[in-house]
Amino acid sequence: MQNQQFNTGVIGGVEVYKEAWELMKDQYWLMLGITIVGILIGGAVPIVIIGPMICGIYLCMFDKMDGHEVKFERLFKGFEFFGQSLIVAAVIMVPMFIFIIAIYIPMIIAAMAGPRMSESEMIPMLIGVVVVEVVVAFIMVCFHTLLLFAFPLIADRKLGGIAAMKLSAQAVWHNLGGIASLIAVGFCVAIVGYLMLCIGIYLALPLIMMASAVAYRKVFPRITDDRSHEPPPISAYGGS
Repeated sequence: MQNQQFNTGVIGGVEVYKEAWELMKDQYWLMLGITIVGILIGGAVPIVIIGPMICGIYLCMFDKMDGHEVKFERLFKGFEFFGQSLIVAAVIMVPMFIFIIAIYIPMIIAAMAGPRMSESEMIPMLIGVVVVEVVVAFIMVCFHTLLLFAFPLIADRKLGGIAAMKLSAQAVWHNLGGIASLIAVGFCVAIVGYLMLCIGIYLALPLIMMASAVAYRKVFPRITDDRSHEPPPISAYGGS
């Protein structure tokens, strides 16, 4: 099927971010407003609303990339993909919440048992907790990276949640080098944002999301209407 084909070897982290900035710089403040409002609304009801909001942000990004007028209200069109995006959001965020809770349980246990534990018992336990957390965090980052294109696939290709996750994982796996460079550049952009009194990270968010949209479009090119390539009807040639 046409909508399940993807390109490989087409992502370069620096080039993608340069292209993303060129695309959005003339309407940066509008894209910033769309991104921040979408994230704030989505964060108000985690898991349930975040998916549609992310899809809405990508719809605005795609409009900008395709030369269409970017309208703020387009953000809320993401609710048209509520069910599909909810599946992806749940798969991404539920394990994240479990991981966050799991981080605090050993800390609470250690705090409660602290007076009764010797230093020789406390240090190995803390080291073990840190090692487990680092390993789990690494696994989660890898897992979330595989789903990088899931929300854009829902918004752009109208795929179901499970189908979007499967296709995203396949596309990311076959573009690991490019995705790694994209994440590395994004990490640097985020660090620069944090260095700007932490406020800059919010200013960097639309650029990071636009870069993801650009990378997505390189892997999954825009599907054109095949009917535009069909021959005209016989009547167009003056036939009777």
